[in-house]
Amino acid sequence: MDAPIHTPEMFAPSNGLRLCYDTFGDRTAPPLLLIMGLGAQMMLWDDDFCAQLAARGFWVIRFDNRDVGRSSYLHEIVTIDPAAIAMAQLQGKPILSPYKLRDMAADAAGLLDHLGIARAHIAGASMGGMIAQELAVHFADRVLTLTSIMSSTGDPSLPPPTPEATAVLLGPPPIGRDAYIETFCRNWKVLRAGSFPEDEARDPARAALMYERGQNPAGVARQLLGIMASGNRTASLAAIRAPTLVIHGVPDPLVRIEAGRATAAAIPGAIMLEVDRMGHALPIALWPQIIGAIATHCV
Repeated sequence: MDAPIHTPEMFAPSNGLRLCYDTFGDRTAPPLLLIMGLGAQMMLWDDDFCAQLAARGFWVIRFDNRDVGRSSYLHEIVTIDPAAIAMAQLQGKPILSPYKLRDMAADAAGLLDHLGIARAHIAGASMGGMIAQELAVHFADRVLTLTSIMSSTGDPSLPPPTPEATAVLLGPPPIGRDAYIETFCRNWKVLRAGSFPEDEARDPARAALMYERGQNPAGVARQLLGIMASGNRTASLAAIRAPTLVIHGVPDPLVRIEAGRATAAAIPGAIMLEVDRMGHALPIALWPQIIGAIATHCV
């Protein structure tokens, strides 16, 4: 079988911004939009992962969210004060942010508009899962199916990350290419929560690609604040009518398994797939299970 067509990177106007995207597979096939997580470039949907989904009969689209990679960067300066944010959450006070997850969902809907796609299968990982949930709530007519991967409802009472994963999330950004690659490799060993030699061997090249495509630490802070400002989606998730699959790793150190279970419980009719060896990552060894579950769900 020939390899699926992979386009070069392109740019789409969307929601007043410019989003970088590329596609895999036959444009006439059912569209599958992949949304990545906090500070994560679209390349973390690995080329081979996307190609395998395309080979299962989908037109696969991935893109850089706002404030990351080669998509538009915003300019507001924000400060993350975890103690102040926790107090605001306890007191029910709003958290001010330049944008929220719903705005990022509107970005994704704008990309669908640019591509002439009326409805698509939507899969999101981590923060991308939260954005995908917002799409299914607020842009319901655009969503054929929803797959929420290693994500959460935003309920602040759910278990927090492990100390090691918290250090990955809140650690200072590395300065320079060598430090970036070293930090990338170290952080993903923590997030995978296990030994995956094939991924570890690819990490330096992956890190170099991410570094060359562009770094925006201030944008990651804005994205993180946007997650916090978006609050608890549990009640709104009850409105989702798209067939929903929730995939979550049992040992996930960053977004704990309880968050995935809460997501599945909140969405009517959702199917839950718990993956024993999956941390907060999509390791190559588990692709057959993960890709198979997504492809079966989207048929």
